[in-house]
Amino acid sequence: MDISDFDYELPPRLIAQEPLPERDASRLLVLGRKSGTTSHHAFRELPALLAPGDLLVVNRSRVFPARLLGRRASGGEAEVLLLRDQGGGRWDALVRPGRHLRPGQKVTIDDDLSVVIESEALREDGTRRVRLLSRRRDVNGALERCGHTPLPPYIRRPDRPADRERYQTVYARESGSVAAPTAGLHFTAALLAALDERRIERAELVLHVGPGTFQPVKSRRAEEHRIEPEPYRVPPETAAAVDRARARGGRVVAVGTTTVRALESAVRPDGTVAPGDGTTALVILPGHPFRAVDALLTNFHLPRSSLLMLVAAFAGREAVLGAYAEAVRLSYRFYSYGDAMLVL
Repeated sequence: MDISDFDYELPPRLIAQEPLPERDASRLLVLGRKSGTTSHHAFRELPALLAPGDLLVVNRSRVFPARLLGRRASGGEAEVLLLRDQGGGRWDALVRPGRHLRPGQKVTIDDDLSVVIESEALREDGTRRVRLLSRRRDVNGALERCGHTPLPPYIRRPDRPADRERYQTVYARESGSVAAPTAGLHFTAALLAALDERRIERAELVLHVGPGTFQPVKSRRAEEHRIEPEPYRVPPETAAAVDRARARGGRVVAVGTTTVRALESAVRPDGTVAPGDGTTALVILPGHPFRAVDALLTNFHLPRSSLLMLVAAFAGREAVLGAYAEAVRLSYRFYSYGDAMLVL
């Protein structure tokens, strides 16, 4: 498949730069997986669009303040994006400007926190090993104080204190992601209660989102695209909930592409889901045999992205691109702080 097969035109004005004041006020485009028909709703109508006995599976990973802004010894600006905690104050990270930050050099974040570059690039994406130093010996506290919310680059404004809460799902608990599982940003406590009242079960898993999930596809052929492995965990109670939903005839509704990738990585050939920890580098393309997921709730994704390819694999490329064209025509808001789509 050529990556150009997953392209579409998007006016820049439709890229949401701010979240709506109310999470569940987002719009929701519903796409029939078999029929290809569409309908338009408010996100808060979700309980009525699902059926008693359905199971929502959500990703409870929490975004941490991974973006550090500081200065090099020369006085020039520098940026460090923390990716994975390797223990002992050491992290895998992306640094800018990479050509001016060699091993042994230091980035000063503030009077308490600094970052020492320990390695050249470890991988093709430029990942380095760095070490965080805190004079007060409280690296976690320094991160909470100095770190910035790692908003995606298409949000063309600096992060603000409000983003710490808004670029986070209401059920996020386990810190480790550098990007939010954005399909979950629309939920409120009241909406979750309404889903409970309608007897729509909910289960949780964890997939810590790295930057690879959102990196552009650079290869011309979609099949050649690779992403760095991301850690995930499927608790035993979640695996059991999937089995129960299937036994009663309910649908397994994945909230977000990260949930899809975790479930499809953990699924057994018979359709049951194996509990436990793992890592996944799964790139889902059209032709993928979905075994764990029956419906998908997701935001609108970038052209030529692996996430758009995943949605196309689930609902059909032509149907998805047709729905995207309709969303553009009706001025839906796109990407992380934008509106949502439900594929049933």
